[in-house]
Amino acid sequence: MAEYYLISQLPSLDGIGENAPLPISEEHFTELCHRFLGKKSLAAMRKLTLSPPKSAESSGSSFIDAWNESERNLRFALGKVRAEKLRKPFDTKNRIFPVEYSKAASAALETENPMEAEKYLNHFRLGILEALRPMDSFSEEYIFYYGLKLKLLLRMRRFDTSTGEKAYKTIYDSIVNGDRLEVIP
Repeated sequence: MAEYYLISQLPSLDGIGENAPLPISEEHFTELCHRFLGKKSLAAMRKLTLSPPKSAESSGSSFIDAWNESERNLRFALGKVRAEKLRKPFDTKNRIFPVEYSKAASAALETENPMEAEKYLNHFRLGILEALRPMDSFSEEYIFYYGLKLKLLLRMRRFDTSTGEKAYKTIYDSIVNGDRLEVIP
């Protein structure tokens, strides 16, 4: 029942333009969750991430576990495609991922502009998230869906072209010059 009260207070994230401000902050969303959800749900909420661990760990939620697996598939596909392009080995841990992940990774790698590649990948991720969207709009799983969608939309809005170009040029120059350089965001 608490999920109903929480979800009824959340503004819709559907149909928001790429540059439009979001109707809710992540902090406000988290505050509402703390107000209405129990300990078990909050523990699962803490496991909502856009960067899941390389190996599967149960979150206690089938929705979160499905999202994490899809994100792992995408990251492994990206690693494999990048390694193939550089003719370097890459251990996929015997992972077999769906063809659409390999296609998305290849399309992103072929995109000349790194910003456009990131936008493409984020739209791919949003598509996967929509495919996982729970049918019951007043369930705990829907809250997890909403939280991940909010994180993805926030991530997309944090992209800064000039900062990205500087980091890209720095990394590219270090590769060309043979320097060992790590970029810390």
